[in-house]
Amino acid sequence: MPFPIKFGLSVMVALAAIAGWFFMRHLGQSGPQNALLFLGPFAVGSLWIFPEVMRAKGDGRKK
Repeated sequence: MPFPIKFGLSVMVALAAIAGWFFMRHLGQSGPQNALLFLGPFAVGSLWIFPEVMRAKGDGRKK
């Protein structure tokens, strides 16, 4: 995945996690709010750590 796309996707995921954290705080939900503290950075980190799946043209699968 090209760097600008990966970076933009990381920013969007981080912003969604932050927005979710504030929304859960507004609702008074402490459990899901604490889960977002872990899952937000985990999702962003996994975008950078795990490689993108690439399939070759002749991978042997039949239609």
